[in-house]
Amino acid sequence: MEYFTWNIDPVLVSLFGLKIHWYGALFATAILSGLQVMKWIFKQENINLEILDSLLVYCVVGIILGARLGHCLFYDPGYYLSNPFKILAIWEGGLASHGGGLGVIISVYFFQKKHKLSYLWLLDRLAIATALFGFFVRFANFMNSEIIGVQTDVKWAVIFERIDNLPRHPAQLYESASYLLIFFILFALYRFTNIKRYSGATLGLFLSLVFSARFLIEFVKVKQAAYSSEVLINTGQILSIPFFLIGLYLIIKSVKKA
Repeated sequence: MEYFTWNIDPVLVSLFGLKIHWYGALFATAILSGLQVMKWIFKQENINLEILDSLLVYCVVGIILGARLGHCLFYDPGYYLSNPFKILAIWEGGLASHGGGLGVIISVYFFQKKHKLSYLWLLDRLAIATALFGFFVRFANFMNSEIIGVQTDVKWAVIFERIDNLPRHPAQLYESASYLLIFFILFALYRFTNIKRYSGATLGLFLSLVFSARFLIEFVKVKQAAYSSEVLINTGQILSIPFFLIGLYLIIKSVKKA
């Protein structure tokens, strides 16, 4: 069987020694697309658009710091605790989405305290933008031939030539497509239902859907943690469980209020 072969250069543009990578370009696109979603939401609810620039800074700092620390502490703690200065070497790669999520939650807390906004109100709306953000970031992983799936013989398997010549699950595309679908679901609910009236409902649905998808897709991913575990589920799945449970709690709480 002939499989789709993927071997694109991770560098998008190279001019006068300056290299722009696909990952960087798509990460920037993810941030800007999320910003546009938040701008549209703020306009719908007559919120001052001037605070969006400040919110963007808080979120970007939270994402990058959280994702980097999450990768170092969740997936390879032995190496980074032995080489603490390597934690700063973000250009070498290594960002964890669970850590990025925690980073945003913490940074948004300080933002809403400063601007006197409801914490859950803001997280509900950011959840919609974050789903779209996740779509672009996971597609960037595909462009980089990273976070690959396990070997398979399904018809849609992909051979990542930069890794090896084995047909594998395109796990990045599974996640990317899942997050895009979740974005459309959340956006439609916000646009056409009264879900926005129930604090925590959108965030709860986001957490439940995203981390359910993440938990299931992890079964076809190559393990990312540098250490071995006797537990049947991997590190990504273990980290997804508390996020899912928090989402479920928020949904139940908002339904009771309704």
